[in-house]
Amino acid sequence: MQIKAALHGVPATEAPVRYRKRIGASKVSGTVRGVIGAGYKILGTIFVSALFARSHPLLNALIVFSRYPEAGKTKTRLIPALGPEGAAEQQRRMTEHALSIAVPPRGNTAVEVRFEGGGRHVMRRWLGPRYAYAPQGGGDLGGRMLRAFEARFAEAFGKAVVIGTDCPELDSAVTVAAFAALDAHDLVIGPATDGGYYLIGLRMEAWCRIEAMEALFDGVAWGESAVRGDTLANAARLGLSVHELGPLDDVDRPEDLEVWTRAEARYRISVIIPTLDEAACIEDALASAAAGTNIEIIVVDGGSEDDTVALAKAQGAQVLEAPRGRATQMNAGAEAATAGILLFLHADTRLPQGYDDAVRRCIAAPGAVLGAFRLKIDAPGWGYRYIEATANWRSRHLHMPYGDQAPFLRRDTFIEAGRFPELPIMEDYILARTLRQQGRVPILDAPAATSPRRWQRRGLLATTLLNIFVYFAHPLGLDTHRIARLYGKRGGIQ
Repeated sequence: MQIKAALHGVPATEAPVRYRKRIGASKVSGTVRGVIGAGYKILGTIFVSALFARSHPLLNALIVFSRYPEAGKTKTRLIPALGPEGAAEQQRRMTEHALSIAVPPRGNTAVEVRFEGGGRHVMRRWLGPRYAYAPQGGGDLGGRMLRAFEARFAEAFGKAVVIGTDCPELDSAVTVAAFAALDAHDLVIGPATDGGYYLIGLRMEAWCRIEAMEALFDGVAWGESAVRGDTLANAARLGLSVHELGPLDDVDRPEDLEVWTRAEARYRISVIIPTLDEAACIEDALASAAAGTNIEIIVVDGGSEDDTVALAKAQGAQVLEAPRGRATQMNAGAEAATAGILLFLHADTRLPQGYDDAVRRCIAAPGAVLGAFRLKIDAPGWGYRYIEATANWRSRHLHMPYGDQAPFLRRDTFIEAGRFPELPIMEDYILARTLRQQGRVPILDAPAATSPRRWQRRGLLATTLLNIFVYFAHPLGLDTHRIARLYGKRGGIQ
């Protein structure tokens, strides 16, 4: 308790109290084992806290205000344009969208959904078990937000940020900036262009310092254009230091739906799969990709002679034909893509469950230019575990993920980087080397499971040595066509 208070910057003092002396021997100080055990635990806790406090900060709390999507009771101002059922569906999509992009990708943020309508079990069945749930309760919006802040600070969270689901451009870059602003300010506000705000956050130190924090929302006319101005005026009277983020648009009225359409396209994912005679594994890859939401799947075939194309069409994928060569095929898929995020998936690789949310959060994080999944080879044996470990070390520390890890990036970043170089080999290496100089290359903890077939074809040792040769051959100037012949690539697809 004392360490948590110190890490939060909460001032503490000691006060003498009277007590009644206990009867019998203490379980702690009364035995040698108890003394050693207590000393080990207390001193160990202090040591670990001192050593890792900077790298493992206390949790932030992200509180998402939403409403269960019920026809006629949600998004009522959109009913003239969408109808009662359509407005409820819009509420559902916007809530899911907010949770998929607004949660910071790092693991030091706990997420709680504060809801109206439905119930905890209904919300959990809808949005899943990964979040905490609590009803908003009665009263105006200010009172409901105060209760949410109070509950989070009572659980020793250092910072708490409340967001709604009406602003589809509110992504993890915004929430990360909000939590960072609370390092130096008491209050952070994200202004909406209609005069309200899409985000408000407080730090625990300010909450503890100011006894009458309910005055922050005194006299605020909720739903009116002066909401932000009233809140800022109250903050000034309370002596709170304030940081304002950039303005964003809400979706409240039919004329605002264009904002939603633009944001939905920006965070849509195009899964692009180059294929050549992949009938044995294409169905599993397509099924893993199809588990995502707000996605499109594009299979780019290089002249398969088996059932690859038929199987892909049967599973609802868009199928294109392109000249043989992985880079050429992936570039053709990117050209046809309509989404703002491109994910390149090998036909023998499966994406993890929930990959879509993870990709959106990752690519929205500040400075991220390219992302990928942790490598997992779908076979038992210590040799494969060694290959995984070295590949994942390379990805995290050298910022060089390869194609087996399902790399993803924004469409505009891909175009600005010049697309994949249309070479018979090393296209993923060259693109990653280019992009790592421009920003961060985060690697997700979730694994992409890939087939062991290329290691089984030549053997673990031979394939590993060949991969090491390829890794160093290109920077030393060896021609990529010669590297491809040595590697045994067939038109760039293997």
